[in-house]
Amino acid sequence: MTKKIAISLPDEQVNSIRRAVDQGRAASVSGYISSAVARAAREDSLVELLDDLDLELSPVSEDDMAWADKVLGLG
Repeated sequence: MTKKIAISLPDEQVNSIRRAVDQGRAASVSGYISSAVARAAREDSLVELLDDLDLELSPVSEDDMAWADKVLGLG
């Protein structure tokens, strides 16, 4: 089920969304916004998961982060 709502956005964002639709990167303005909201919801869920893991296992230490960066070639 979908629900129609009205939102207000800055002109620059509207122009950017319409450009994405015109270039075929989004099927519609509604589709673009729906995808953006879904992506934000996934990110929020990931942040909640990481917060829960920190509570359960304790936060990752600076030493562990440095080790991971070294192993991954990031530092």
